[in-house]
Amino acid sequence: MTDISVFDHSNEARFGDYVALLKPRVMSLVVFTAMVGLLVAPVSVHPFVAFTAILFIALGGGASGALNMWYDADIDAVMRRTRSRPVPSGRVGAGEALGLGLGLSGLSVMMLSLAGNLFAGLFLAFTIFFYAVVYTVWLKRRTPQNIVIGGAAGAFPPMIGWAVATGGIAPESIAMFALVFLWTPPHFWSLALFMKEDYSNAGVPMLTVTHGRPATRRHILAYTLVLAPVALATAFTSIGGPLYLAVSVAFNLAFVVGAFRLLGRDEAVAEADGYRAEKRFFRFSLAYLFGHFTALLAEAALHSFNLGGW
Repeated sequence: MTDISVFDHSNEARFGDYVALLKPRVMSLVVFTAMVGLLVAPVSVHPFVAFTAILFIALGGGASGALNMWYDADIDAVMRRTRSRPVPSGRVGAGEALGLGLGLSGLSVMMLSLAGNLFAGLFLAFTIFFYAVVYTVWLKRRTPQNIVIGGAAGAFPPMIGWAVATGGIAPESIAMFALVFLWTPPHFWSLALFMKEDYSNAGVPMLTVTHGRPATRRHILAYTLVLAPVALATAFTSIGGPLYLAVSVAFNLAFVVGAFRLLGRDEAVAEADGYRAEKRFFRFSLAYLFGHFTALLAEAALHSFNLGGW
Protein backbone atom coordinates (compact mmCIF):
# COMPACT_ATOMS: atom_id res chain seq x y z
CA MET A 1 0.00 0.00 0.00
CA THR A 2 1.28 3.43 -0.93
CA ASP A 3 1.75 5.86 1.93
CA ILE A 4 0.11 9.06 0.68
CA SER A 5 1.89 11.02 3.39
CA VAL A 6 5.04 11.00 1.26
CA PHE A 7 3.41 13.38 -1.21
CA ASP A 8 3.83 17.05 -0.28
CA HIS A 9 0.75 19.07 -1.16
CA SER A 10 1.79 22.14 0.81
CA ASN A 11 2.79 24.05 -2.31
CA GLU A 12 -0.25 23.26 -4.41
CA ALA A 13 -2.31 26.15 -5.70
CA ARG A 14 -5.58 26.87 -3.98
CA PHE A 15 -8.50 28.99 -5.08
CA GLY A 16 -7.19 31.86 -2.97
CA ASP A 17 -3.92 31.83 -4.90
CA TYR A 18 -5.73 32.48 -8.17
CA VAL A 19 -7.69 35.26 -6.48
CA ALA A 20 -4.39 36.73 -5.24
CA LEU A 21 -3.14 36.80 -8.84
CA LEU A 22 -5.84 39.38 -9.57
CA LYS A 23 -4.46 41.75 -6.91
CA PRO A 24 -7.75 42.15 -5.02
CA ARG A 25 -6.54 45.20 -3.04
CA VAL A 26 -5.73 47.05 -6.23
CA MET A 27 -8.95 45.75 -7.76
CA SER A 28 -10.95 47.29 -4.92
CA LEU A 29 -9.61 50.71 -5.88
CA VAL A 30 -10.40 50.05 -9.55
CA VAL A 31 -13.93 48.94 -8.72
CA PHE A 32 -14.64 51.86 -6.43
CA THR A 33 -13.35 54.64 -8.69
CA ALA A 34 -14.98 53.08 -11.76
CA MET A 35 -18.29 52.80 -9.90
CA VAL A 36 -18.09 56.44 -8.85
CA GLY A 37 -17.26 57.46 -12.42
CA LEU A 38 -20.35 55.62 -13.63
CA LEU A 39 -22.71 56.87 -10.92
CA VAL A 40 -21.76 60.55 -11.07
CA ALA A 41 -22.23 60.67 -14.85
CA PRO A 42 -25.23 62.73 -16.05
CA VAL A 43 -26.76 59.71 -17.84
CA SER A 44 -28.63 57.11 -15.78
CA VAL A 45 -27.71 53.47 -16.29
CA HIS A 46 -29.93 50.47 -15.61
CA PRO A 47 -28.80 48.81 -12.36
CA PHE A 48 -28.16 45.47 -14.06
CA VAL A 49 -26.05 47.13 -16.76
CA ALA A 50 -24.17 49.09 -14.10
CA PHE A 51 -23.49 45.94 -12.06
CA THR A 52 -22.27 43.92 -15.02
CA ALA A 53 -20.14 46.80 -16.29
CA ILE A 54 -18.39 47.20 -12.93
CA LEU A 55 -17.91 43.42 -12.75
CA PHE A 56 -16.16 43.33 -16.11
CA ILE A 57 -14.07 46.41 -15.31
CA ALA A 58 -13.00 44.58 -12.14
CA LEU A 59 -12.09 41.49 -14.16
CA GLY A 60 -10.09 43.69 -16.50
CA GLY A 61 -8.23 45.11 -13.52
CA GLY A 62 -7.63 41.58 -12.25
CA ALA A 63 -6.34 40.53 -15.67
CA SER A 64 -3.80 43.35 -15.52
CA GLY A 65 -2.70 42.15 -12.10
CA ALA A 66 -2.22 38.57 -13.30
CA LEU A 67 -0.17 39.70 -16.31
CA ASN A 68 1.91 41.89 -14.03
CA MET A 69 2.60 38.99 -11.66
CA TRP A 70 3.53 36.75 -14.58
CA TYR A 71 6.09 39.20 -15.97
CA ASP A 72 7.43 40.40 -12.61
CA ALA A 73 7.86 36.96 -11.01
CA ASP A 74 11.66 37.31 -11.06
CA ILE A 75 11.77 40.59 -9.16
CA ASP A 76 8.85 39.63 -6.92
CA ALA A 77 10.94 36.67 -5.74
CA VAL A 78 13.62 38.92 -4.22
CA MET A 79 11.34 41.49 -2.58
CA ARG A 80 10.09 40.84 0.95
CA ARG A 81 6.76 42.46 0.18
CA THR A 82 6.07 40.24 -2.82
CA ARG A 83 8.06 37.02 -2.45
CA SER A 84 5.05 35.13 -1.08
CA ARG A 85 2.91 35.89 -4.13
CA PRO A 86 1.56 32.82 -5.96
CA VAL A 87 4.04 32.78 -8.87
CA PRO A 88 7.40 33.43 -7.14
CA SER A 89 6.41 31.08 -4.32
CA GLY A 90 5.80 28.33 -6.87
CA ARG A 91 2.14 27.74 -6.00
CA VAL A 92 0.98 28.91 -9.43
CA GLY A 93 2.94 28.36 -12.61
CA ALA A 94 3.98 31.31 -14.76
CA GLY A 95 2.08 29.85 -17.70
CA GLU A 96 -1.08 29.63 -15.62
CA ALA A 97 -0.77 33.28 -14.59
CA LEU A 98 -0.23 34.33 -18.20
CA GLY A 99 -3.16 32.23 -19.41
CA LEU A 100 -5.46 33.59 -16.74
CA GLY A 101 -4.42 37.16 -17.49
CA LEU A 102 -4.93 36.84 -21.23
CA GLY A 103 -8.20 34.96 -20.84
CA LEU A 104 -9.70 37.48 -18.44
CA SER A 105 -8.46 40.34 -20.62
CA GLY A 106 -10.33 39.05 -23.64
CA LEU A 107 -13.44 38.15 -21.65
CA SER A 108 -13.65 41.48 -19.79
CA VAL A 109 -13.15 43.61 -22.91
CA MET A 110 -15.66 41.64 -24.95
CA MET A 111 -18.32 41.59 -22.24
CA LEU A 112 -17.91 45.26 -21.32
CA SER A 113 -18.35 46.15 -24.99
CA LEU A 114 -21.60 44.20 -24.97
CA ALA A 115 -22.88 45.24 -21.55
CA GLY A 116 -21.85 48.87 -21.88
CA ASN A 117 -20.66 50.14 -25.23
CA LEU A 118 -17.79 49.61 -27.65
CA PHE A 119 -15.95 52.76 -26.60
CA ALA A 120 -15.88 51.64 -22.96
CA GLY A 121 -14.71 48.16 -24.00
CA LEU A 122 -11.88 49.57 -26.12
CA PHE A 123 -10.94 51.96 -23.30
CA LEU A 124 -10.66 48.97 -20.96
CA ALA A 125 -8.49 47.14 -23.52
CA PHE A 126 -6.18 50.16 -23.74
CA THR A 127 -5.97 50.35 -19.93
CA ILE A 128 -4.98 46.67 -19.64
CA PHE A 129 -2.36 47.17 -22.38
CA PHE A 130 -1.04 50.30 -20.69
CA TYR A 131 -0.60 48.59 -17.32
CA ALA A 132 0.68 45.25 -18.57
CA VAL A 133 2.94 46.48 -21.38
CA VAL A 134 3.69 50.20 -21.08
CA TYR A 135 4.12 50.16 -17.29
CA THR A 136 5.10 46.59 -16.38
CA VAL A 137 7.27 45.68 -19.38
CA TRP A 138 8.62 49.04 -20.49
CA LEU A 139 8.64 51.63 -17.68
CA LYS A 140 8.97 49.78 -14.38
CA ARG A 141 12.52 48.51 -14.89
CA ARG A 142 13.85 51.40 -16.98
CA THR A 143 13.05 54.76 -15.40
CA PRO A 144 12.37 56.34 -12.01
CA GLN A 145 9.39 57.96 -13.73
CA ASN A 146 7.75 54.51 -13.81
CA ILE A 147 5.14 55.46 -11.23
CA VAL A 148 4.51 58.91 -12.69
CA ILE A 149 3.75 57.75 -16.24
CA GLY A 150 2.51 54.28 -15.33
CA GLY A 151 0.11 55.79 -12.82
CA ALA A 152 -2.17 56.64 -15.72
CA ALA A 153 -3.29 53.00 -15.80
CA GLY A 154 -4.74 53.30 -12.31
CA ALA A 155 -6.33 56.63 -13.16
CA PHE A 156 -8.33 55.38 -16.15
CA PRO A 157 -11.08 53.38 -14.31
CA PRO A 158 -13.29 56.38 -13.38
CA MET A 159 -13.08 57.47 -17.02
CA ILE A 160 -14.15 53.99 -18.10
CA GLY A 161 -17.09 54.10 -15.68
CA TRP A 162 -18.09 57.48 -17.09
CA ALA A 163 -17.74 56.09 -20.63
CA VAL A 164 -20.10 53.21 -19.80
CA ALA A 165 -22.79 55.75 -18.95
CA THR A 166 -22.12 58.40 -21.59
CA GLY A 167 -20.19 56.63 -24.35
CA GLY A 168 -17.41 59.20 -24.27
CA ILE A 169 -15.09 61.51 -22.34
CA ALA A 170 -15.89 64.83 -20.65
CA PRO A 171 -14.07 67.43 -18.52
CA GLU A 172 -15.54 65.80 -15.41
CA SER A 173 -14.08 62.38 -16.22
CA ILE A 174 -10.73 64.02 -17.01
CA ALA A 175 -10.89 65.74 -13.60
CA MET A 176 -11.32 62.37 -11.89
CA PHE A 177 -8.44 60.98 -13.95
CA ALA A 178 -6.22 63.91 -12.93
CA LEU A 179 -7.07 63.40 -9.27
CA VAL A 180 -5.92 59.78 -9.29
CA PHE A 181 -3.00 60.42 -11.65
CA LEU A 182 -1.45 63.15 -9.48
CA TRP A 183 -2.20 61.23 -6.27
CA THR A 184 -0.30 58.13 -7.43
CA PRO A 185 3.32 59.41 -7.15
CA PRO A 186 3.15 60.64 -3.53
CA HIS A 187 1.21 57.51 -2.60
CA PHE A 188 3.77 55.08 -4.03
CA TRP A 189 6.84 57.14 -3.22
CA SER A 190 5.84 57.21 0.44
CA LEU A 191 5.76 53.41 0.25
CA ALA A 192 9.16 53.42 -1.44
CA LEU A 193 10.63 55.46 1.44
CA PHE A 194 10.31 52.50 3.80
CA MET A 195 10.68 49.79 1.13
CA LYS A 196 13.81 51.19 -0.56
CA GLU A 197 15.93 48.09 0.05
CA ASP A 198 13.34 45.87 -1.61
CA TYR A 199 13.39 47.91 -4.80
CA SER A 200 17.18 48.18 -4.70
CA ASN A 201 17.62 44.41 -4.31
CA ALA A 202 15.23 43.80 -7.20
CA GLY A 203 16.96 46.31 -9.46
CA VAL A 204 13.82 48.44 -9.85
CA PRO A 205 14.80 52.09 -10.46
CA MET A 206 12.37 53.57 -8.02
CA LEU A 207 13.07 57.22 -7.20
CA THR A 208 14.41 56.29 -3.75
CA VAL A 209 16.98 54.03 -5.43
CA THR A 210 18.10 56.37 -8.21
CA HIS A 211 17.91 59.72 -6.41
CA GLY A 212 17.79 58.82 -2.71
CA ARG A 213 15.27 59.40 0.03
CA PRO A 214 15.80 63.18 0.48
CA ALA A 215 15.04 63.81 -3.21
CA THR A 216 12.00 61.51 -2.97
CA ARG A 217 10.69 63.54 -0.05
CA ARG A 218 10.99 66.71 -2.13
CA HIS A 219 9.16 65.07 -5.02
CA ILE A 220 6.36 63.94 -2.69
CA LEU A 221 5.88 67.51 -1.51
CA ALA A 222 5.98 68.90 -5.04
CA TYR A 223 3.34 66.50 -6.34
CA THR A 224 1.19 67.04 -3.26
CA LEU A 225 1.25 70.80 -3.87
CA VAL A 226 0.23 70.24 -7.50
CA LEU A 227 -2.45 67.72 -6.53
CA ALA A 228 -4.21 70.00 -4.03
CA PRO A 229 -5.51 72.68 -6.45
CA VAL A 230 -6.54 70.02 -8.98
CA ALA A 231 -8.52 68.19 -6.31
CA LEU A 232 -10.11 71.42 -5.11
CA ALA A 233 -10.95 72.55 -8.64
CA THR A 234 -13.06 69.43 -9.15
CA ALA A 235 -15.51 70.93 -6.65
CA PHE A 236 -16.46 73.53 -9.26
CA THR A 237 -17.34 71.07 -12.01
CA SER A 238 -20.82 69.61 -12.50
CA ILE A 239 -19.95 66.62 -10.30
CA GLY A 240 -18.71 68.73 -7.39
CA GLY A 241 -20.36 70.95 -4.83
CA PRO A 242 -19.99 72.43 -1.33
CA LEU A 243 -19.83 69.05 0.40
CA TYR A 244 -17.05 67.82 -1.86
CA LEU A 245 -15.20 71.12 -1.43
CA ALA A 246 -15.33 70.87 2.36
CA VAL A 247 -14.04 67.29 2.29
CA SER A 248 -11.33 68.18 -0.21
CA VAL A 249 -10.11 71.17 1.80
CA ALA A 250 -9.78 69.04 4.93
CA PHE A 251 -8.00 66.18 3.20
CA ASN A 252 -5.65 68.37 1.19
CA LEU A 253 -4.69 70.46 4.18
CA ALA A 254 -3.77 67.30 6.08
CA PHE A 255 -1.99 65.83 3.05
CA VAL A 256 0.13 68.94 2.48
CA VAL A 257 1.01 69.18 6.17
CA GLY A 258 2.01 65.51 6.10
CA ALA A 259 4.21 66.06 3.05
CA PHE A 260 5.99 68.96 4.75
CA ARG A 261 6.59 66.76 7.79
CA LEU A 262 8.13 64.09 5.59
CA LEU A 263 10.36 66.69 3.98
CA GLY A 264 11.76 67.71 7.34
CA ARG A 265 12.43 64.17 8.54
CA ASP A 266 16.03 63.31 9.33
CA GLU A 267 16.97 59.98 7.75
CA ALA A 268 18.59 58.68 10.92
CA VAL A 269 15.51 59.51 12.97
CA ALA A 270 13.23 57.96 10.36
CA GLU A 271 15.23 54.75 10.38
CA ALA A 272 15.32 54.68 14.17
CA ASP A 273 11.55 54.88 14.52
CA GLY A 274 10.88 52.40 11.70
CA TYR A 275 9.66 55.07 9.25
CA ARG A 276 6.57 55.63 11.35
CA ALA A 277 5.64 58.96 9.77
CA GLU A 278 6.20 57.62 6.25
CA LYS A 279 3.95 54.65 6.91
CA ARG A 280 1.31 56.93 8.39
CA PHE A 281 1.45 59.18 5.31
CA PHE A 282 1.09 56.11 3.06
CA ARG A 283 -1.98 54.90 4.95
CA PHE A 284 -3.50 58.37 4.93
CA SER A 285 -3.01 58.61 1.17
CA LEU A 286 -5.44 55.72 0.78
CA ALA A 287 -8.01 57.49 2.94
CA TYR A 288 -7.38 60.65 0.90
CA LEU A 289 -8.40 59.07 -2.38
CA PHE A 290 -11.36 57.13 -1.00
CA GLY A 291 -12.51 60.27 0.83
CA HIS A 292 -12.56 62.33 -2.35
CA PHE A 293 -14.43 59.75 -4.39
CA THR A 294 -16.88 59.12 -1.57
CA ALA A 295 -17.57 62.85 -1.50
CA LEU A 296 -18.22 62.80 -5.25
CA LEU A 297 -20.65 59.94 -4.72
CA ALA A 298 -22.40 61.87 -1.95
CA GLU A 299 -22.68 64.91 -4.21
CA ALA A 300 -24.29 62.74 -6.90
CA ALA A 301 -26.83 61.52 -4.34
CA LEU A 302 -27.60 65.11 -3.33
CA HIS A 303 -27.90 66.15 -6.97
CA SER A 304 -30.53 63.47 -7.50
CA PHE A 305 -32.67 65.22 -4.85
CA ASN A 306 -31.82 68.67 -6.23
CA LEU A 307 -29.88 69.41 -3.05
CA GLY A 308 -26.26 69.46 -4.19
CA GLY A 309 -24.19 71.57 -6.50
CA TRP A 310 -23.81 75.29 -6.66
